[in-house]
Amino acid sequence: MATVDRWLLPDGIEEVLPPEAARIEAARRQVLDLFQRWGYEFVVTPHIEYIESLLTGAGQDLDLRTFKVTDPQTGRQMGFRADITPQVARMDAHSLRREGPSRLCYAGSVLHARPRALSTSRSPIQLGAELYGDASPASDVEVISLMLDMLDLAAVPSVHMDLGHVGIYRGLAVAAGLSGAAEEKLFDALQRKAVDEVAELTAELPVPLAKMLRALSELCGGREVLDLARARLVEAPASVQAALDELIGIADQLEMRYPELPLYFDLGELRGYHYHTGVVFAAFVPGVGHSIAQGGRYDDIGADFGRARPATGFSTDLKSLVSLGEMNDGACPAGIWAPDSHDFYLWRTVQQLRRNGERIVHALPGQTPDAAQEAQCDRQLMLVDGQWQVVALNF
Repeated sequence: MATVDRWLLPDGIEEVLPPEAARIEAARRQVLDLFQRWGYEFVVTPHIEYIESLLTGAGQDLDLRTFKVTDPQTGRQMGFRADITPQVARMDAHSLRREGPSRLCYAGSVLHARPRALSTSRSPIQLGAELYGDASPASDVEVISLMLDMLDLAAVPSVHMDLGHVGIYRGLAVAAGLSGAAEEKLFDALQRKAVDEVAELTAELPVPLAKMLRALSELCGGREVLDLARARLVEAPASVQAALDELIGIADQLEMRYPELPLYFDLGELRGYHYHTGVVFAAFVPGVGHSIAQGGRYDDIGADFGRARPATGFSTDLKSLVSLGEMNDGACPAGIWAPDSHDFYLWRTVQQLRRNGERIVHALPGQTPDAAQEAQCDRQLMLVDGQWQVVALNF
């Protein structure tokens, strides 16, 4: 490779330069402080693990997005984390082993062999929160509310939210005796809203079940969809009725807490179907073709780590959050230029100013105050009447 190409980065892998890096770091701190105020404890997970742990309960999609390598010490296959959620689930189930509910949060870089969506980064900074140990809808309402508070803190405009429940389709599929390839084909057709294909795939099922499965592709829209679902799914099994009741209860709570938030319901949207077990949700903004934050319930993921626990949570890409929002930008504050001098009293003054929160840039040999502008300084330290004082710096 020619030396001129050495600075090129792979597609979807980017570096973050000042002042954008400062904005992202300021946002990370503010969001984690918000999570802490809600009672969520911060954890740090490893960048690389044995592949079995990383892919627990996650399905084929995460497998395809995970970079894999061989551990030279053991010969076992390892992966660079593409999703932090399974790692946090392991912590809850195996490392912490708490009896009651556990609230955990995280922020860290992940690596994707394939991007989550077209034009998205392959090296996002995943940030999220998880609540373990409680199976009630109250936990789902809490994590959704926390996600919405995070988006409000980030000043992301025009947020609207999609809500669904994978238990509705799952219950109907079980009642219809669908499994394996048949269930996968119907699942795929529902995701594409391929009405004719759904009708063909359900043609040999009992008429009531066929009608209800076909209805899922049409049950999408505003709050009226839930009332329509009550009527269209009246003959559904108890598990489906329970899932619909749960979704309606969560919607009621969200409408009370966030009356201005547009809610969209899609009972045929099975986002994360192979991973989630209950309510699923995602936040969108106009002009962005993918969700900006998403999550749902994923009970019993800890079973492979020796302890099944109810779980619900959400995640977002911190870099996208900052680019879409208008959060306090964390830009580098204007600083004070200190001259190149070994004077002890200058050093003592500089240190005192730093302790007081000021940003001081000390000149290196050969530098003059002319370099202060590039260092983003608007003041300088000058010796006035035998004392070092801060004065304006005019360019």
